[in-house]
Amino acid sequence: MRVAFLGSPPFATPVFERLVASGRHKTVALITKPDKPRGRGLHLQASPLVELARAHSIPLLQPARARGPEFLAALHAVAPDVLLVASYGEILQQDVLDAAPHGAFNVHASLLPRHRGASPIQAAILHGDVETGVSVQRMVLALDEGDVVHEIRTAIGPHETAGELLVRLAELGATAALEALDRIEDGSAVLQPQDPALATYAKRIRKDEGEIDWTQDAVAVDRLVRAHTPWPGARTSTPDGAQLTVLETRPRTDTARDLAPGTLLAERGALLVACGRGALEIRTVKPAGKGRIDAAAWLRGARLAPGARLGAG
Repeated sequence: MRVAFLGSPPFATPVFERLVASGRHKTVALITKPDKPRGRGLHLQASPLVELARAHSIPLLQPARARGPEFLAALHAVAPDVLLVASYGEILQQDVLDAAPHGAFNVHASLLPRHRGASPIQAAILHGDVETGVSVQRMVLALDEGDVVHEIRTAIGPHETAGELLVRLAELGATAALEALDRIEDGSAVLQPQDPALATYAKRIRKDEGEIDWTQDAVAVDRLVRAHTPWPGARTSTPDGAQLTVLETRPRTDTARDLAPGTLLAERGALLVACGRGALEIRTVKPAGKGRIDAAAWLRGARLAPGARLGAG
């Protein structure tokens, strides 16, 4: 089939790479966001998607918005049989969804209808899900409500961060997308309606989120850290008011002491912090303006004694 691909990195990158490399379907266009300024000089820099499209002479469309007569004319000009979407970041209008005879299909990083919306990977970790996956769903004019044509399931590791899970789900998304396209082409695809009674929604994560609330239990704080790593980062403050990003943790539910949440506990060679219930062992941190460092080494350098509190400022 002739496929027009709409997506943005990082989630879309493996999907697009595998689509181009497969040879089973012809990629007739890449539709992605305009190049952004990056680096110290803020020079425009092409994304990996754009670089791959240029390397394979794939027509490239980079509209500010995927709508309007000019964009629609360019899309119709490449005559796609199907649209494949992965993390494009824009709600597509009906005339775009109707631009290909087989319709538009989106690769979503959850097992729909659970965690519809913008941040399904973070939501799965925050809610303590033991399993997630990817769904390929036919797009409609409603948020992630279309029929599911294919899904692949995977367990969430007990210490897996959102960044690590994204990498795995992107690869699974590539596999699911190609298998879905094959089924759509040969007519074997079965479209499964979603049960709206099971739907949950994952709101967009904001840059200012990620502040650790030490009054929560240790398991909840550990999930928050994992869900906000690497972006926007799980943060707390040191007794002198400096910001500290927490990168790697382990909940210690066996540790129960009557101490104010955020209090450092005395344990040789470890950074242990009291929570509303249990304690959190912090293994890796990133002080403001510095690189990541072993938490025990940071604690020695910071010279904080047991009884000092994080997040109290």
